[in-house]
Amino acid sequence: MEENKSSRLPDNAYRPLHEGEKYTPLLPARENPREVTLYSVLMGIIMAILFSAATAYLGLKVGQVFEAAIPIAILAVGIGSLSGKKNMLGQNVIIQSIGASSGVIVAGAIFTLPALYILQLEAGFWQIFLSSFVGGCLGILLLIPFRRYFVQEMHGKYPFPEATATTEVLVTGESAGKQTKLLALSGLIGGLYDFIISTFGWWTDEISTRMMAWGETLADKYKMVFKLNTGAAVLGLGYIIGLPYVAIICGGSFLVWFVIVPLIGYFAPGMTLPVGDGIDLTVGAMSAEQIFANYARPLGIGGIAMAGIIGILKSSGIIGRAVKLAANELGNKRDLNGPTLRTEQDLSMKFVLVGIIAALITTFVFFQFGVIHNISQTLIALLIVFVIAFLFTTVAANAIAIVGSNPVSGMTLMTLILTSVILVSVGIQGERGMMAAMIIGGVVCTALSMAGGFITDLKIGYWLGTTPQKQEKRKFLGTFVSALTVAGVMIILSKTYGFEGEGALVAPQANAMAAVIKPLMEGGETPWILYAVGAILALILNFIKVPALPFALGMFIPLQLNVPLLVGGLISHFVGSRSKDASINKARRDKGTLIASGFIAGGALMGVVSAILKFNNVDLFASKWYATPSAHWLSLAMYLLIIAYFAWDAIRGQKK
Repeated sequence: MEENKSSRLPDNAYRPLHEGEKYTPLLPARENPREVTLYSVLMGIIMAILFSAATAYLGLKVGQVFEAAIPIAILAVGIGSLSGKKNMLGQNVIIQSIGASSGVIVAGAIFTLPALYILQLEAGFWQIFLSSFVGGCLGILLLIPFRRYFVQEMHGKYPFPEATATTEVLVTGESAGKQTKLLALSGLIGGLYDFIISTFGWWTDEISTRMMAWGETLADKYKMVFKLNTGAAVLGLGYIIGLPYVAIICGGSFLVWFVIVPLIGYFAPGMTLPVGDGIDLTVGAMSAEQIFANYARPLGIGGIAMAGIIGILKSSGIIGRAVKLAANELGNKRDLNGPTLRTEQDLSMKFVLVGIIAALITTFVFFQFGVIHNISQTLIALLIVFVIAFLFTTVAANAIAIVGSNPVSGMTLMTLILTSVILVSVGIQGERGMMAAMIIGGVVCTALSMAGGFITDLKIGYWLGTTPQKQEKRKFLGTFVSALTVAGVMIILSKTYGFEGEGALVAPQANAMAAVIKPLMEGGETPWILYAVGAILALILNFIKVPALPFALGMFIPLQLNVPLLVGGLISHFVGSRSKDASINKARRDKGTLIASGFIAGGALMGVVSAILKFNNVDLFASKWYATPSAHWLSLAMYLLIIAYFAWDAIRGQKK
């Protein structure tokens, strides 16, 4: 038998295992399902090319990179069904894994490398390609030793929201029952809802207390504002993450927005402070958003960095075990208790170590002859790349496993700051220093982005029962294709639109990176005290047993993206606690997970469609209406309506 005929994941897929209990995936280890075929590889390559182009454009346009895994899974299932193919579960995982390289490679590239153009430093095709490809390969290689820990040993302890949604798409695509219909219906509702917002602008994607006169006064006078993204996809994400984690995330966000920002506004209204681009404003003249971006968000960056260090220290045993395994394999010593089952076979540690050495040699040659041109300084740059990428790999994987969002821009910003300080101390500054720091940042950013994204693919494979080794090998192919594509697309977009001035692509993260690195390389103010305060706060949180990383993520990610996570978490709690019967509560939660997955999948897929329309200059957006108060009130009404639908649909049909 090639495939397990069950169309549902086992009951213990999303919860911690009891003592002595084992998880058996849909494709058991004793079977040999079809995974790597000519069809799955070619489809994966096509998906990688298409989604690399789409996500690069949209990311540079609005600063948001949509996750490609879910829409690729939907397309893989749909195309396979239309062509009459059977038993496609294993092949669809490979298609998704290769294609999903697009989103993570694009994120690594567009968050950093456009800053070279912004700083008037020309970047060639090969520089963009190599920084993306080498960084992606490092991310894959550095994550492989930690696969078993994150996907197997921590089973049920992390929510893995994006992996959950993608897995539900792949699983239900294999059946034609009620689950598929529910996923399709919720995907259609969530997708149309988000598509109307982004393409037509019939109601706003964000509401705030500024809708009311008292809210405007509160924001202007006291720097206190409440904001909420009204998208269906983010709502579904919050449901899957669950209330405990989102409460911690929003705790960090509420501390920043409702305590720190108002305090700054209250105690320093007449103080003149820089807000970027050479502009100085009094605190009283700043908006709450400007105070957050310039003086509160750096606290989150410091907190993320310290949470990462804490995570590294706590993961030291995992890191040590990975190093020991590598040493055993190099010494031709077999770990008799090591993985032997098909579903537990990774690329060998010898391959991983040789791959890391090859990637570092390539990076050295790239830096020496293409960027720095000084052997001792190149070695220092290489050390920075390896140490930061290696240590923060676990942080990136943790963040994805918890909230489905990789704080890669925050970690990269901290990397750029540390890199710039080190480079200046060894004599690399000015334009040469900025070029070196941005290329180093590009490699590290892509490595961390890949590490975070790849753990999603591996968790999907674990739940479904595919072979990790086959996923890992084909991920290099997806990285190569995506790096080639994003390099070409970025060159075209820079020449067509540019990243500065009227009509340019805004590239917000890259602009932020450029603004931070310029004073470091040319002399200027850096908010060290704010980074330090954020780091101290993370230490205090760790001391009182509050998870520092999700709290710091909440401080860094804008309020409007955190609050809907809380709303989704509250829906999850409501749905799963109405009945006195635990089995009914579980059935309702499971049904809600499917609806949430549909919202995420539909929103992501419609994001691709909207990006294609924008790319072809199809403007259907009702800009004048969108700016009116009525559009905001309609947005609130529609948001309450979709919340009510979500809760009602999850509960209905289940006996009380």
